[in-house]
Amino acid sequence: MPATLSPITADELATIRRDYRAASLLPKRAYHDPAILAWEQANILRRDWVMVARDEDAPDPGTYTLVELEGESIIVARGRDGALRAFFNVCRHRGTPVAEEACGKVVRFQCPYHAWIYDLDGSLIRAKHTDELEDFSFERFGLAPVRLETWQGFVFLNLDPEAIPLAAQLGDLFEHWDRFDFGALRSAKRVEYDVAANWKFVAENYSECYHCPGVHPQLNKLTPYDLGGDFDPDGAWQGGWMELVETAETMSLGDGSAGAAAHGSTNGRPSMRGITAVDERRVYYYLLWPMAFISIHPDYLLVHRLVPQGPDRTLVICDWLFEPGTIAAPGFDPSDAVAFWDLTNRQDWHVCELQQRGTRSSSWVAGRFTTQEASVHAFDEMVADRYAGDATWSKRIVRATPAPDGAERGAIAGESAAARDRLGARAKATAGG
Repeated sequence: MPATLSPITADELATIRRDYRAASLLPKRAYHDPAILAWEQANILRRDWVMVARDEDAPDPGTYTLVELEGESIIVARGRDGALRAFFNVCRHRGTPVAEEACGKVVRFQCPYHAWIYDLDGSLIRAKHTDELEDFSFERFGLAPVRLETWQGFVFLNLDPEAIPLAAQLGDLFEHWDRFDFGALRSAKRVEYDVAANWKFVAENYSECYHCPGVHPQLNKLTPYDLGGDFDPDGAWQGGWMELVETAETMSLGDGSAGAAAHGSTNGRPSMRGITAVDERRVYYYLLWPMAFISIHPDYLLVHRLVPQGPDRTLVICDWLFEPGTIAAPGFDPSDAVAFWDLTNRQDWHVCELQQRGTRSSSWVAGRFTTQEASVHAFDEMVADRYAGDATWSKRIVRATPAPDGAERGAIAGESAAARDRLGARAKATAGG
């Protein structure tokens, strides 16, 4: 499905696509104009793969969950064969939703209006008084399917029947995460936030820690904003990592005391499967295009999903995922991790809302990037790629990392040589080498 005419000009696209040291942010109207949000909904959210749920949301045959994607109610259901499928929640007779509850377990789906019945695979199996109709068959009038793929326990939907596979969209992220088994994780807590800001402001905020010393003093104590690096992606994602200070084990408020907050205690939780000695000294941040953030901690996974509600409002759904064995352990209590990120989230939402308000001013024009915001520029380039209707993703600039002598040095896979040496030494020490 081809994209419609770009909502911004060729000159604006060229300005965004410069090296981040010469580029500007997206134009003002990209954050405020309802027509641009409508364009994004039609040409991004209806064309690209969007994360909508977890595999665990429909774990057994006959279980289902309803998800909303761009005004569409969609059934995600587990078939008798164990396969997960998605269908528009619309009876093929006169358009009534066939599932009314948000989730549940059924033998089949029955329309509450005229009792047409559909099997778990979407096929029509009963429709009274249709036997004498012309040009009608049960095979042709099953529930309309929606493309669904799962990866690492996440459920992705695509409303475009001609879209590329999920693996082609995310590119080398599949290989990048090979060592992990996030499909086994289970949600221990969900919090939803109503943020009075454009979804792109929320994504740009997630993409940098330039703001962390002033906005997130608790986070900056555990992972100083200038210790880390950016990855060099080949696909619709971008990300990087921040290094935990020597005394920190994870991101948490511990027991709520100042000492625990500074030390980031894991409260005895073990590392997730696939976490290496190097991973134990880092927190990773990934933005999966278009509207999901994945933050990998040594002992848990934090997931943000964005759902635009308007040009100046975004629903953010936040889940904390842990290993099943960790959840089952006596005394399991995720409140330290939840409290830390609930505080951090609310700090972020506050500045995003301030930004939404401030950029309404007639005095504001698209700002410039600092050398701490190459990842913000990388996100804006992905937006620009979609605005331009490109079939491929631009090669994004990876921030150069300062060397000890103060010179700039190009990052390799997003890491400085000094950081690799430091983390390598720690990994060797952990292994007893």
